[in-house]
Amino acid sequence: MKTLKSLVLSLALGLAFSVSSYAQKNFSKDADKAFDQKEYFNAIELYKKAYSKAKKKEDKALILFKTAECYRNIGDTKQQEAWYAKCIKAKYSDPKAILYLANAKKAMAKYDEALIEYNNYKKEVPSDPAGEDGAKSCELAQKWKDSPTRYKVENMAQFNSKQADFAPAYADKKYQTLYFTSTREGATGGKIDNGLGQVYSDIFETKVDKNGKWSTPTPLVPPVNSEFNEGGSTVNKKMNNLFFTRCGAIKNKEAKCQLYVATKQGNNWAKEVIIPFCVDSFTFGHPSISLDEQTLYFASDMPGGYGGKDIWMATYDKKTKAFANPKNAGASVNTQGDEMYPFISEEGNLYFSSNGLIGMGGLDIFKAVKKGDKWTDVSNMKSPLNSAADDFAIIFEGKKDKGYFSSNREGGKGGDDIYSFVMPPLVFALEGVVTDCKYKVTVENVTMRLVGSDGTNVETKTDKTGYYKFAEIGNARYINPNTSYVITTESVGAKSEKVAGYLNSTEKGKITTVGEQESKTFKQDFCLTPAETEIRFPAVLYALNKADLRPESKDSLNFLYQTLIDNPTIIIELSSHTDSRASDAYNEKLSQARAQSCVDYLVKDKGIPVARLKPKGYGEKKLLVTDGDIAKMKTTEEKEAGHQKNRRTVFRVLSFNYVDPNAPKPPPIVPPKVSGEEGGYEGEEGGGGTEAPPSDPGTTTTAPTGTGTGTTTAPDPKKPKR
Repeated sequence: MKTLKSLVLSLALGLAFSVSSYAQKNFSKDADKAFDQKEYFNAIELYKKAYSKAKKKEDKALILFKTAECYRNIGDTKQQEAWYAKCIKAKYSDPKAILYLANAKKAMAKYDEALIEYNNYKKEVPSDPAGEDGAKSCELAQKWKDSPTRYKVENMAQFNSKQADFAPAYADKKYQTLYFTSTREGATGGKIDNGLGQVYSDIFETKVDKNGKWSTPTPLVPPVNSEFNEGGSTVNKKMNNLFFTRCGAIKNKEAKCQLYVATKQGNNWAKEVIIPFCVDSFTFGHPSISLDEQTLYFASDMPGGYGGKDIWMATYDKKTKAFANPKNAGASVNTQGDEMYPFISEEGNLYFSSNGLIGMGGLDIFKAVKKGDKWTDVSNMKSPLNSAADDFAIIFEGKKDKGYFSSNREGGKGGDDIYSFVMPPLVFALEGVVTDCKYKVTVENVTMRLVGSDGTNVETKTDKTGYYKFAEIGNARYINPNTSYVITTESVGAKSEKVAGYLNSTEKGKITTVGEQESKTFKQDFCLTPAETEIRFPAVLYALNKADLRPESKDSLNFLYQTLIDNPTIIIELSSHTDSRASDAYNEKLSQARAQSCVDYLVKDKGIPVARLKPKGYGEKKLLVTDGDIAKMKTTEEKEAGHQKNRRTVFRVLSFNYVDPNAPKPPPIVPPKVSGEEGGYEGEEGGGGTEAPPSDPGTTTTAPTGTGTGTTTAPDPKKPKR
């Protein structure tokens, strides 16, 4: 019902003229008169009668165009498409018919067909940017429809009717009461608007109870509602002033809309007063008051604008105690089309609807950000807030990214309906399985630590299946948007059916939610090296028959160094072995010297405490390939390979109990973010949640595990930093 939401075409369409009041002999003249009085509903029937009487082709084409115009002004998209097509087929000369046909097709989401008509209009009127902009809008609209934003939209079927319901406004401080405009039965005047064929609109009220059920809407009592059309309201933050729109109240004047303000007295609104700057020669409507109550935003067709209806701002004059000096919001917001239904959020952002900016259909909802005294960064709110139909009159619940808006999109309950919207929080999780690198079995009781760039530091343990998970549980959010994380393993106490001890993984897992626009579960598996009798690492090479390390061997020992850093509590025996081709005494002395060379490098060059390293030379005492096995080998290459296996430097874990006396105390475990009320999160727009205080050492924090809720334990203050 575009007429109901379009100001001059708008809520009240002026003086009532019935069909019977016209001279019946000249239907065309009577239709034009009704059209001029904005009685489009009556004009349609008169034009149809005039068409049957018309003789000339050009007259018939004109009548078809005017009929289409009536349907356009009452917002009947299907009919306007049909009648514009008829007048074009009848050779109507004004190319505007092609543009309006394109607009109608776009408003019905027929983007491919609309694109053809916009291109046809470009050929006819290449100087008008409307053709190029329309073609571009079709391409963008299809893209936005195919890839919508994360907003969730729901029809408020509990209180919408089969008539027009639109322009919601919050009417209490807890956001539990809504005012909205409706043409449903029960309106104060009870009369039919000949412009629309519906009851004159009133402002209705509905309230939601603690169970989320909305009450049956009831009209506000006079003097707010009257025999005329009321709508487009807003209540100030103190909830003591109601600003609203009334149309057609000035007798013997062309229908115009004006802004009024009523003051709260008890439970009702007192006598309404017109806003002083609202002169009866122009139309004013759709008020929105700023949080500080110093600026009133509205729409008007007053001089000084850029097109049809523009967004304007008036400031409060403390001397006169009234709003005055209206100022146009500027060219970044206003266009040659209509800009209406402004809403100023608590953050100071301006939301409004426009059919002059590039959009998806009729009216689209846009957002503008104020920088200095200018509005910038005007952006389309895209699908699903916008659609091919008219989308308008959006409001937000405080600073939360949720609220209501109006739309006559497909699937609604009536003409215009009210919809709720909410931006659901991004929900991230991390899960994985820890296994034994050698035996391929799962490892339980591994401590998984998650450290985030936002300061988060939490841990959980793997269950009997080796599974772990960090996820949102209750009010605890473990993985936040726009954050990077490092995941490490701590294997003290880890075990499997094969091995009773494990080394921490030298590989660190990394994930990031930066740039993620959809909820997601990340996967990160680990495998741990079993702490068995002998653990191999990349080969350490020595000078021939010497203990001197060759340069490339330092890379191998750097691997061992990293293992020691990743496992700061282990004490190891670093052992060297030879083959059996020299004397026992020689081999034992050489292997001991080689083991000592490795220890010296790790202590002197890398700074590992000497107490963590026990060098041991075994000579040929622990051959992997016996002399008997080598003797059975047929080729020299096979025999040499056997001796090579025996010449090795390995290590084994002697203890997991090393404590570095000089290590700083580890940082305390920082609990995850805690959600606020109604889905808001600390640090997010629409938040309101709080972050729990850091846990003291020795306390526990709930964290997810593979089988439900596990326990996260803060580190012992005596435990060295890892």
